[in-house]
Amino acid sequence: MNTRQLWAAKLAGRPMPAPRGPAVALAGTGLTPSVVPPRLPFTGRILGIDPSLRGTGLALLELAPGRTPLLLRCRTVTVPARRPLSVALGEIHRHVSEFLEGAGVRHVALEQTIYVQNFQTAQILGAARGAAIAAAAIRDLPVFEYAPLRVKQAVAGAGRASKEQMARTVMAILGHGRTLAFDEADAAGVALCHAFTWRG
Repeated sequence: MNTRQLWAAKLAGRPMPAPRGPAVALAGTGLTPSVVPPRLPFTGRILGIDPSLRGTGLALLELAPGRTPLLLRCRTVTVPARRPLSVALGEIHRHVSEFLEGAGVRHVALEQTIYVQNFQTAQILGAARGAAIAAAAIRDLPVFEYAPLRVKQAVAGAGRASKEQMARTVMAILGHGRTLAFDEADAAGVALCHAFTWRG
């Protein structure tokens, strides 16, 4: 029966069909349905990355049960426009590696590249992402990617939240006193998005 038929039967006082499900389907077979254990929230350290060729945001967060998420370190990797692409990519890789080295990071979370019409811009953003991802990959760390809309919905509760709103919300969640740069706030936001939505 579809939903409309079920409601019609209920309102008319007619008998409802027998429930269907694993336990009912296996009744009398001697088999028991498998029990799926509850999924646990994230605990440990996440490196959030907001990749960009000239201003990559990095934020290292630690999460523990019953405790406010803690911002351990953050930085904006700034590379002047006059420096060539190869130097910028090297700087991104080096700084991500420094954040990961001996930090006990469990997961790395990145913001996905938004849709851009300019092919060259997309290529440059892809290269910046690749430099950051490579630093995590050579350490066998799992990398998770989230669309900007999903990050804003998970953290600020609104997919169209401005950078200012995101920064304020991130600082409120972290209880952080210092004003974060937008790139750092975005990196912390993607790390929080991973922590809020991931279930192990």
